[in-house]
Amino acid sequence: MKQIHYVVLSLLLAGTALFSSCQPQKAQVATDYPMFWTWMGYRPGMNFDSICQVMNEIGIDGVMLNAPTPDDYRTAIPIAHKHGIEVYAWLWTMNLEHDRNRILKEHPDWLSVNRNGKSLADTTAYVDYYKFLCPILPEVRQHINEKVKAYCEVEGLNGIAIDYHRFVDVVLPTTLWPHYGIVQDREYAAWDYGYHPAMLKKFEELYGYDPRKQEDPSLDTQWRQFRCDQVTEVANMIAETVHAYGKKMAASPFPTPKMASRMVRQDWSKWNLDIVFPMVYHTFYTEDVSFIADCTVENVRDKNAMTTLYCGMTATDSPEMFLQMDEALNNGAQGIALFTMNDLRSPDIKQRFKAYADSARAARAANGGVVKAAFPTQADPDPFKHESVMKLIEKRMQQLVADTKKLNEAPALELGDYRLSDTYDATRCYQVTDGKSGLTFDVTFYLYGDVLSGWNVALHP
Repeated sequence: MKQIHYVVLSLLLAGTALFSSCQPQKAQVATDYPMFWTWMGYRPGMNFDSICQVMNEIGIDGVMLNAPTPDDYRTAIPIAHKHGIEVYAWLWTMNLEHDRNRILKEHPDWLSVNRNGKSLADTTAYVDYYKFLCPILPEVRQHINEKVKAYCEVEGLNGIAIDYHRFVDVVLPTTLWPHYGIVQDREYAAWDYGYHPAMLKKFEELYGYDPRKQEDPSLDTQWRQFRCDQVTEVANMIAETVHAYGKKMAASPFPTPKMASRMVRQDWSKWNLDIVFPMVYHTFYTEDVSFIADCTVENVRDKNAMTTLYCGMTATDSPEMFLQMDEALNNGAQGIALFTMNDLRSPDIKQRFKAYADSARAARAANGGVVKAAFPTQADPDPFKHESVMKLIEKRMQQLVADTKKLNEAPALELGDYRLSDTYDATRCYQVTDGKSGLTFDVTFYLYGDVLSGWNVALHP
């Protein structure tokens, strides 16, 4: 791991020839898009001018802005452009946002339905604001398209960035399970959405059977892909509208196309995007920055060839921020999106971020608008080859031993061999015993896609 982070990209030019023979088959698209972005909420009356000044001071040159109405963008855009910052309208599509209450009241039949037959019109999935629409309904598609048109008509808007363009999470990232008091080691009916009567009818017309009659509908790849395809059709409808207005089309999907298709029915490799900002939030998944590298490598391989790849990440007010960006940019991302810049609070971190951003932009410009991947590799899904992840797992075990034995500090471990105890779908279960304490642990790995996407540790009963 590099010790000096914010100058590393200025060194990539010298190594371009060395690494050019190792580049992925799908070349990155050369662009002059902003390189460093943030997501941000906008409300009338906020001091947006001072916020844009802070963006300049940090080195942010693009903002995905979520505002209640098109007129709010008409106020914000001239201010951002004065500071040299591009503005994309950050719009929720399949999940209702500013018009949520009205749509729920007027069109409850538009809402998505789970495998148990429960509609989001009168039930909750995780949080109250999860009110996802059914993508196959013509009236839903028309509603979304008209909404997008209203924002595209705003003069000066640079692009549209869609979000929540998916179904409800059938599987949450592992670190969120304790927050909701759940374990999602497989797909369970309560969180498996896409069973609206219109979806089921169209699927049966095409394929001749009702997926609910399968022994385990979650393993039916044809049914899964059908739901992904409905989301894709709506995404490409939006893209056609956006491009017709001369705007750029972007999206903020789940970490990789393969993970997204499994976890939220979102096969974004098939979307006609100009830019993609996959949300590679490593603290939600493996808690290690190697997750960012693995996902970026997979995204370079699997993205739509027309799409410029960025990397969305959680902002960290610590030196780890620069490790995160290194993992993305050294493996093929063309820029960074932060959720959000407000989490960069330390003056030192802000100053280092600005230096890093300036260095990265200079390197990209000198390379014809493309960041050359310095360390193109094949992501290895074998969890035991992820040393940093295995250290985190052992640290969790030490805490469990300390809690069980009522120790004041975490003890050393003498772990035996990991024994495979079960495997199903994307889940791999192992058992391992600590020779000192005599405790046995159940260690579970999750591989949604071609990357290690999560893990869990528990005492064996």
